[in-house]
Amino acid sequence: MSDGIYRVLCSPRSSEEFLLLDTTTADPVYVSKRGYPEERASTIDTIEQGNTVAATIDWSTDRPRFASVTIETETTVSFASDATNIFEAARACWHETVSDGDPMHSRLTRGTDGAVKGVLYTFAEQAGERELFSEFRDGIKPLDPLLEPITASEPPYAVFCLDPRELPCVVVHIVLEPDGLLAETMRDTYTFDSC
Repeated sequence: MSDGIYRVLCSPRSSEEFLLLDTTTADPVYVSKRGYPEERASTIDTIEQGNTVAATIDWSTDRPRFASVTIETETTVSFASDATNIFEAARACWHETVSDGDPMHSRLTRGTDGAVKGVLYTFAEQAGERELFSEFRDGIKPLDPLLEPITASEPPYAVFCLDPRELPCVVVHIVLEPDGLLAETMRDTYTFDSC
């Protein structure tokens, strides 16, 4: 058995399991979603991609399983491949990335009242075989380092990762109010991949 705090992602291998990333080490573990006692199963059924969980992992069977699990934060992460109609702030951020010659650029997003609504990152397309969108989605490159600098707000957040069809970049938008208008607009505008 082992204890830890994990970021939950959809498993790229099977819809019958979660991909858990240790929030400290980013070490991955694939944990079965099915076959639990009722009380634990009801908790597992409410886990969404992007949540952090405190879990004890049972390694005694052929597939790791939850010995115990509780949801720590209800941050969600959504991935949209082949996204179209990329919003203007993301386009501007990407143009700054290109003009500065940097691999990444970030900026705050604000509402019409000037209040900070989120943090936006654009990552230029990587040379060679790297596919950054897939690395984020599959847990190879964790998103947690992007969440750490946010000090003006506490989780939960709504994180949206877009792979634009018309721009050679990856867009990550961390929205500070997961139930707010900006998050709802993102959900309404883009078609997000399901687990």
